[in-house]
Amino acid sequence: MTMLQRVKHYLIIFFIVSIAGCALTGGRPPLPDPIPMVETRDRPVNAYYLFSEAHLSLKKGNLDHAIEIMQQALKLDSDSLYLKRELAGFWLMKKDSTAALEIIDEILISHPDDIESLILVGRIHQHLDQPRAAIKAYSRVIALDSSQRNIYLQLGRMYIDREQWDPAKQVYEQLVKNFPGSYAGYFFLGRISAINGDGKTARAYFEKTLVLEPELVESRFELGALYEADKNYKKAASVYSEILKQDPSNIQATIALGNIFHQQGSKKKAQQIFAALGRMSLEDKSVIRIMVRDYLDTRNFEVANTIIQGMLKGAPDSSDLKYLAGLALDGMGKTEASIEQFKQVAPDSRFFQNAAVHAALLYQEMEQIQAAIDFLLETIEKDPQNPEFRLYLGSFYEQVEAYENSVKVLKEGVALDPKNARLYFRLGVVYDKWGEKEDSIAAMRQVLRLDPENANALNYIGYTYADMGSNLDEAEQLIRKALEQKPDDGYITDSLAWVYYKRGQYEKALPLLEQAAELVPDDPIVKEHLGDVYNKLGMMEKALESYRQSIENGHSDKAAVEKKIRLLAP
Repeated sequence: MTMLQRVKHYLIIFFIVSIAGCALTGGRPPLPDPIPMVETRDRPVNAYYLFSEAHLSLKKGNLDHAIEIMQQALKLDSDSLYLKRELAGFWLMKKDSTAALEIIDEILISHPDDIESLILVGRIHQHLDQPRAAIKAYSRVIALDSSQRNIYLQLGRMYIDREQWDPAKQVYEQLVKNFPGSYAGYFFLGRISAINGDGKTARAYFEKTLVLEPELVESRFELGALYEADKNYKKAASVYSEILKQDPSNIQATIALGNIFHQQGSKKKAQQIFAALGRMSLEDKSVIRIMVRDYLDTRNFEVANTIIQGMLKGAPDSSDLKYLAGLALDGMGKTEASIEQFKQVAPDSRFFQNAAVHAALLYQEMEQIQAAIDFLLETIEKDPQNPEFRLYLGSFYEQVEAYENSVKVLKEGVALDPKNARLYFRLGVVYDKWGEKEDSIAAMRQVLRLDPENANALNYIGYTYADMGSNLDEAEQLIRKALEQKPDDGYITDSLAWVYYKRGQYEKALPLLEQAAELVPDDPIVKEHLGDVYNKLGMMEKALESYRQSIENGHSDKAAVEKKIRLLAP
């Protein structure tokens, strides 16, 4: 596993407990005197009283009422920065970052160096996914107050998330300079050094974290990975063994140690560890999760396969492991071996559906559609109540133009799962290819009944009407609604243009079709439509060029397009 893979997929420690200075509860300073007060018949009402009432409402779960009361408190003490920050915090709880930001911006106009407000504005910009503004605010905080330890960590982490390694390094260097005991700072400096390929410096930083925090297992894993990268397997094994001394049940270290033994050529030791892990995986599902996270998700397929095959020696009937073996072999490009592993996943396994679908798709990838069909028919016999298998089986029948079989299978799926919009959509597509336009539209309307915003179904009905030259007003309405969901979709843009074409509004159709051709430049139908509009507008050279491109892009009715070319060619 490369260091970059570990950065992306490794269990990263996160040391930031909270953002200093912006907590919404606890340790509240007294409000300034004099306290504005309003007398009522029952009791005196002042800003402090309303502040307390607001937090009481908050504890009772009535956030809207808490905001209303806090606003009243501010009317009584309009200069209180503390109350303003509290109200901003309430708006954040309501997930209204804009309202919170307005309040904090108002504070910063008159108090530009207010630390707590700068921290809060950084937090708000993070909520709004505005990292540059957040970084600016946090940078200002530590420039004003170098004691804000947690802000260093927050700022450094933001730079790391953006892969801005140099500024991240500078932040953490400032942190350890001001806080020499910050093991978090040294840890992230080690990470950055490792990413930059400076293994020696990275090891020094990780070792420093272990001096400060001897039980920090994350640093040991980082050291182990560095030794592995250098092929120093003896030291790597020592590091993982040290982790296991602290925690004998650490699965991640156990897997890593077994892999180290395998790399060293100590096959017997490795096999003992892997077989034990296989037996453990039957009871402890975290073994599977760690294998997926650390080896399959990081695409380290060959190492994953070695470990999984060893684990199967300890648990030869494990469907979980057979499924993982199938994934690893597929990643290695061993398609037939992968299919065989997937086929061995038992029907009662949590991975049965995924394994069966994956195997069927691999048959499709090898252009063995009949094998995929036969396999899914066998699979349905094992699990007859699963509509997902019928969805894929129907699509394979569709691929070989066995439309009657496809409709039959998809209808069976709908009977099993009447609320499955994907089954209705596929059924609509098959009806369309079979020439049953009305049935196709009816199926797509069922999709919209289940999912009214389904852009593909909206477009399908709209384009079908446009192609038929009927219900053009409804077609336009449906297609425009689809475009609201997918404004940059070339196929939907083409559909709207085709409505205009059918109305004879060629000048309105042209810019849309030119846009569609830019969005999906290789689609033969879009190129044909563009040629048709050019033809109607008397732009013969452009029409000919579009028709030729349509053929080059693989138009399914080449003869029809060639006929159009012959009619135009001089």
